[in-house]
Amino acid sequence: MRKLLFLGLSLVMMVSCAQTKGTIQDVKATTTNNGYWQQHVDYTMDIDMNVNNYQYKGKQKLVYTNNSPDELSKVFYHLYFNAFQPGSQMDARSLNIKDPSAKIGDRIGKLNPDEIGYIKVSLLKQNGVAVAFETVGTILEVTLNAPIKSGESVTFDMDFDAQVPVQIRRSGRNSKENVALSMSQWYPKMAEYDFEGWHTPPYIAREFHGVWGDFDVTIHIDKNYTVGGTGYLQNPQEIGHGYEDKTKPLNVPKTAKLSWHFKAPNVHDFTWAADSEYNHDILKMENGIDLHFLYKKTLDEKFLKNWKDLQPKTAELMTYFSENVGQYPYKQYSVIQGGDGGMEYAMSTLITGQRSFGSLFGVTAHEMAHTWFQFLLASNESLHPWMDEGFTSYMSGKASHKILKKGDGNPNTGPYRGYNYVIKNNIEEPLTTHADRYNLNTAYSVASYVKGSIFLSQLEYIIGAENTAKGIKKYFTDFSFKHPTPNDIKRSMEKVSGIHLDWYLNEWTQTTHTIDYGIKSVDGKTITLERIGKMPMPIDLEVVYTDGSTENFNIPLRMMRGAKPTSATIIEDWGWAMPTYSFTVGKGVKSVSIDKSLLMADINLENNSFEVK
Repeated sequence: MRKLLFLGLSLVMMVSCAQTKGTIQDVKATTTNNGYWQQHVDYTMDIDMNVNNYQYKGKQKLVYTNNSPDELSKVFYHLYFNAFQPGSQMDARSLNIKDPSAKIGDRIGKLNPDEIGYIKVSLLKQNGVAVAFETVGTILEVTLNAPIKSGESVTFDMDFDAQVPVQIRRSGRNSKENVALSMSQWYPKMAEYDFEGWHTPPYIAREFHGVWGDFDVTIHIDKNYTVGGTGYLQNPQEIGHGYEDKTKPLNVPKTAKLSWHFKAPNVHDFTWAADSEYNHDILKMENGIDLHFLYKKTLDEKFLKNWKDLQPKTAELMTYFSENVGQYPYKQYSVIQGGDGGMEYAMSTLITGQRSFGSLFGVTAHEMAHTWFQFLLASNESLHPWMDEGFTSYMSGKASHKILKKGDGNPNTGPYRGYNYVIKNNIEEPLTTHADRYNLNTAYSVASYVKGSIFLSQLEYIIGAENTAKGIKKYFTDFSFKHPTPNDIKRSMEKVSGIHLDWYLNEWTQTTHTIDYGIKSVDGKTITLERIGKMPMPIDLEVVYTDGSTENFNIPLRMMRGAKPTSATIIEDWGWAMPTYSFTVGKGVKSVSIDKSLLMADINLENNSFEVK
């Protein structure tokens, strides 16, 4: 998701259900010979939406497969809409944090009963027999009639009533841009159970984590509304609204409501949006992927033009991410005006639409990059938000730089400024902090977007840009359609580079140690460096000699057990415990500079260069 970080400088961190065989791997059988496992869900939902009072009734059939080695005596569902009620934990958090989101503020506490959100479960059965449950805030706690054994599948049947809240955070009705329905986090969603146990944090407006599975969703809604979102529409000739095959006759039923039937294979969420004033454009890419764009036809002319201009650039983004991370495995992606800023979802994104072209492209680039980082590479956003927000910021920055500026170079210099801001203001917290529990929203944003982005750009410094690019592709190959952890990205980078990186993962993500190297002295032909900060790093050094020639040196960190590919002269490695390091060159020295690439997040650049007087 895309958030704005105000740090004195304004810093933007950034159809059929059938697929080609092998395009989307089957994740139902998820126990492998290396012991990895993940749960599986099959949702069938029938939703009847009343666009007059924003209430809807739902029937949900959920087949849940327990691939874990454990017996489960309870299960848990998320009821996200319950957060939008006075007195909720989201409300309390917003009222008590020092820098609350302007989108939330005190708005939840002021909601009237017909403006709040809720999901009320009225019936739940386990394999046809009623089961006990209790709603506790945004979590439904279910005590099972019989445990779900390892390898067993059970069926849960549920009836529920819900109300769409006024648009406050991500989902809701009647946004500031007058989009009627932004339907994210709208259904009772089974919580994830993995090797760490159940993941049931209350909804505080932050991040999500879901179970991989298949969705079959039918939405009954006023015939004047156009619907877009996750999945492939199964009945386009009965719907129209721009989805139909123009070569075949429409067969739209003469009813007050249309029934939109979607199927989404191998996803971990399902989102949709609806409005009676959507334009719907489709751009068909040569590789068979259809890009859908849904935006208000009532936008000002300049915004309508931006949405048209966005379409070919979105195709370029799809190509860039597929080539540089891994091939997009679905046949459709939708960019939809809705929500409250920008937020990624399965096969789609909701973004606000009244933007300059640069802003519209930027938010689309960021949200589309999330398709790879957190959607296909489904890390736990709550525990490791830096793995999705940071990696997304890194890759979308590169894509934007390439597509808009037609250049290479380092597009990710901005995050280093944001990082220095939290260091100077002493508000940094380690990346191991749960997303909901940072002391400040600013600290969360810099940690997740900035330090997460620097994690990858700094790897270009440590193991080389080519190895980093290869490592990202290996990470996708090995962990797409899974739930990777921080160790998994580290191991991908180790395998392609041959360099040991546990020290880097530990220092950068589990501590708040800082990097500060300096040139202590130049005595004749002897150069002495010093490590001032607690975090060790390898060192790239440029030496300019008195005869005008230049020589580059690379000093590996001994814990790396190797060095990156480089044209520089590799000299003896530096043991991290040694506070200083000296070496002798063959000619008189004029000047010395540490890391002219500026990829190392050194917090004090003033001691990184030395001129011999």
